[in-house]
Amino acid sequence: MIKSLKINFSVALLLLQYAVFAQTDKQVRIINNFDQDWAFIQEDANGAEKTDYDASKWRKLNLPHDWSIEGAYDKANLTARGGGYLPSGIGWYRKSFSLDENLSSKKINIEFDGVMANSEVWINGFHLGKRPYGYISFNYDLSKHLNFGKGKTNIIAVKADNTVQPSSRYYTGAGIYRHVRLVATDPIHIDKWGVFITTPEASAQKATVKVQTAVSNESAKAAQITLETSVLDGAGKVVKTVQSKQSIAANQSVKLDQSIALSNPKLWNVETPNLYQTLTKVIMGGKVIDDQLNSFGIRTFKFDAATGFWLNGRNFKLKGACLHHDGGAVGAAVPLSIWEFRLKKLQEAGVNAIRTAHNPVAPEFLDLCDQMGFLVMDETFDTWTSAKNNGEKGYNRFWKEWWERDTRDMVLRDRNHPSIVIYSVGNEIHDNLDNPEGFKKYKDQQDLVHQLDPSRPVTMALFRPANSKVYTNGFAETMDVVGQNYRENELVALHHQKPNLKVIGTENTHVIQQYLALRDNPFMAGQFLWTGFDYLGEADWPQITNGQGLFDRIGNWKQQSLQRQSWWSEKPTVHIVRKEDNAGAGDWIGNWTPTDFDTYDDAKVAIYSNCDEVELFLNGKSLGSKPKPADDSPRLFDVTFEKGSIKAVGRNKGKEVASEELKTAGPPAKIVLTTDKIKIKNTWDDVAFVTAKIYDEKGNLCPNSDHLIKFTILGTGAIDAVDNGNIASHEMYKAQQRHAYHGVVMANIKGNAAGNIEVKASAEGLEGGAIKLEVINK
Repeated sequence: MIKSLKINFSVALLLLQYAVFAQTDKQVRIINNFDQDWAFIQEDANGAEKTDYDASKWRKLNLPHDWSIEGAYDKANLTARGGGYLPSGIGWYRKSFSLDENLSSKKINIEFDGVMANSEVWINGFHLGKRPYGYISFNYDLSKHLNFGKGKTNIIAVKADNTVQPSSRYYTGAGIYRHVRLVATDPIHIDKWGVFITTPEASAQKATVKVQTAVSNESAKAAQITLETSVLDGAGKVVKTVQSKQSIAANQSVKLDQSIALSNPKLWNVETPNLYQTLTKVIMGGKVIDDQLNSFGIRTFKFDAATGFWLNGRNFKLKGACLHHDGGAVGAAVPLSIWEFRLKKLQEAGVNAIRTAHNPVAPEFLDLCDQMGFLVMDETFDTWTSAKNNGEKGYNRFWKEWWERDTRDMVLRDRNHPSIVIYSVGNEIHDNLDNPEGFKKYKDQQDLVHQLDPSRPVTMALFRPANSKVYTNGFAETMDVVGQNYRENELVALHHQKPNLKVIGTENTHVIQQYLALRDNPFMAGQFLWTGFDYLGEADWPQITNGQGLFDRIGNWKQQSLQRQSWWSEKPTVHIVRKEDNAGAGDWIGNWTPTDFDTYDDAKVAIYSNCDEVELFLNGKSLGSKPKPADDSPRLFDVTFEKGSIKAVGRNKGKEVASEELKTAGPPAKIVLTTDKIKIKNTWDDVAFVTAKIYDEKGNLCPNSDHLIKFTILGTGAIDAVDNGNIASHEMYKAQQRHAYHGVVMANIKGNAAGNIEVKASAEGLEGGAIKLEVINK
């Protein structure tokens, strides 16, 4: 059987993902990490699917891999505004592997978590199929086309083609950019994504865990099986076990329903995201012939028309952010630790929910949301049949043929995640929703999702509904929850007219009016800000990144994240920002170092705070205190600029609970390196973020410094990428140097063997910095 896995679930995920592909007495279902040792070429290699093709001169690499992010920015690139001006085209991947003879009786599948895009796959020259949608997970049965035994090899070949551009309104990436596995099972086995777990009853006293398991018999004979399901707690201890007996005819499938009652369960919620597992075994003749682990959480939730969202009997708001699938400098091939870093930042800002904009995400991203306590809106498509501003070149070309398969695969894959509380089947869809055809497109999708997962509601992100008839022609009433992008007052008005409708903001900006629409209306279940992080693409040259995020690409706080923290965070918060230019012009920025000291004298200062009272000091002198406004707007001060220190002190009931001080920086003098972790695992998914900041002699950050910082690395690691968060920078990410932006540069460091790493950073005229890391085996 598969070994029971103890939670920390991130460790559990990695153990499953990197199991060795060699059968042992303790293993039944065999899961092999198939990421290693591929050959790649960035061109259309004629005949590369054939077994005798010579790929000896191709580049050797490991997956996941996004070849587009390795290229140079160019306005002439056909990806244009949507793709972020990075290269597009065709890439081929090949891998040679051998299989033991004793595996010849197994069913062997290859599983791709995502290939961008229009992928085609061959095994030993046989064409397995094509998947146009680059975001979807899919698998192929290789069993009938494999060679087994000593000295025999197999060739898997994958073609990824995103030549037709612009294929999306935002950066897609290119290639096999998510993980790949090879899975061997008995011919009688649990179906792919065949275990479905729900918790219809969940309280601190008792819970009912319902498990539906699909089992297929792909053998030539009927079989009598016992299905055994055990619930494991967070320590991997078996809590309860049930068994069911079932006969399955040859080449048939069955679904078995089991119910497990638990006493005093630990509930999953946003503060304490407790997780359980089911260990499902298929037993025949007293022998376990297949087994599978699935994680889940025990919780109940609902959307209510009058009071919004409820989780485990508690009513609160979904304070959400939309996230695209790219990870900045790494493109679409995003190590899990980058998502962990980003989600922690969002939690600091008060965010408790994520909308996967606008496509299925990597499965490990949802695992992380489960572990960290985020609530998720899981979304399928950005377009149906009607094109957007990328013309007739996107997924809309394939939607009619593929929507059902792609939706089915996403829901079956994702439905056990306790973090997911709602599905969305579209974003600002331009198909005509005023007529019966538009009704049917939505209803068909909603019905399919309900069939596959009756436990969750379905919405979509409506686009300017007041300009169409969807609020008056009955379309809104067909939606489980009415979702709308922007124009919050229209959604509020709709609910006042039709108070039986459940409503949620699916995409919202950072301004106070939209914040108040959520705060002041109990029926508004939540909002999802556009966006959590700046993302690649959807930008006008020379910009290459959309800058509407709470955080920039490397996680620097911005004006909107500082303010959002004062609105959404539970902890006492104080932040100081000033207008960038003299006399109140320009952006709000969080420093006290103007670019021109000689002309900057009239500072407009805003304090973002959730404290009852805030007092402002300039070089130790009080400029007065101000109470918290009823609408939570910033506290504004007119300040005559002076070099030195500006400090804000927040008080609740007269007691100081928070403060922030900004100081004027002197000339740049030195580089200081810091890291988010001193130990990194020797795995693809772990990255250390080494941040280089430029300081003056007194240790003040120099926000106006743009020095070129050069990194060097010694030891058992490598610089994977560099970035500075500048939305108009065209510098290469796969490099060892980058200009500072607001005095900051970040380098992503990976380990390649157990040992020690030293990272150094230098710049002309500055004292260099260094930091040491340790690489440990996974």
